[in-house]
Amino acid sequence: MTATRMVAIADLGERLAPLRLCEASALAAVRRSLERHGQMSALTLFVPGDATGTSELELLDGFKRVRAARALGWSTLLARVDDVGVIDAKLRLCELHEHRGLTELEQAWLVRSLYRDDGLSQPEIAQRMGRHKSWVCRRLMLVEALDPVVQADVRLGLIAPRAAVALGRLPRGNQHAASAVVGRRGFTVRQTELLVDEVIACADHDARAALLARRMDVAAASGERPGPRPTRVRNARSDADRIAADIATLHAVAARLEAQLLASPLAALVPAAAEIIGTALAALVPVLRALDNVIAIVTHRKDAA
Repeated sequence: MTATRMVAIADLGERLAPLRLCEASALAAVRRSLERHGQMSALTLFVPGDATGTSELELLDGFKRVRAARALGWSTLLARVDDVGVIDAKLRLCELHEHRGLTELEQAWLVRSLYRDDGLSQPEIAQRMGRHKSWVCRRLMLVEALDPVVQADVRLGLIAPRAAVALGRLPRGNQHAASAVVGRRGFTVRQTELLVDEVIACADHDARAALLARRMDVAAASGERPGPRPTRVRNARSDADRIAADIATLHAVAARLEAQLLASPLAALVPAAAEIIGTALAALVPVLRALDNVIAIVTHRKDAA
């Protein structure tokens, strides 16, 4: 049995992170577990030993534990190091998650990485993964036909992995708009499949684009949260209700955004998506600063500008 030892979190590489999903709810659950019970199981690491000449320890299993521990301010975790190279480490991902299983999209990312990055042939991948070569071909076709922006939406938790698989049936030029509709309206996988069927049934590209635009207009029109309608006579109680509701919404959205950013670092996204998210986050900073200043003023905090 491989011995375990304490390792510094700062020394751990995450080159395999793009092959895994890390849902915000799952990350939050791991964080709660660490807070209450401490680390229950060791991380699994490997030393790449590839052409880069690096001896950095790389994560093979335990991405959520590392991110949760980092958010808690921990500096070390218990780990064991497997004597495997990069290719075998990727294959071990399937073994380690044999019971729970990887999603179709995670399987597709893994197959593409072995095929594109490591140069394995499709028959060799099938043999080493214990799968039929047609299974490997389908996974490769799935991920290479899926718009990178849609894949980024999955990583950000905006749409479900199975919904993304359904969107992969659409022409690539319609996938981004369809993903926006699914995310905005919170469609289930079944609802996504019905939307895809409806879009595919359209006569041409213009008809498909028009249908998706109408669906987005409906989503925008129904974007108001349920609640009392504005009235001509406003009173202190209704104002307080609205402020309290907005505060609760900010709490929920901020917690979700924090978990999503920890689960999906910008480095794990495709460059185009990382640039968009980075710009949006930078634009959010002055908004939050302005809100903080107003809060300081209305609560009579001494640091108000």
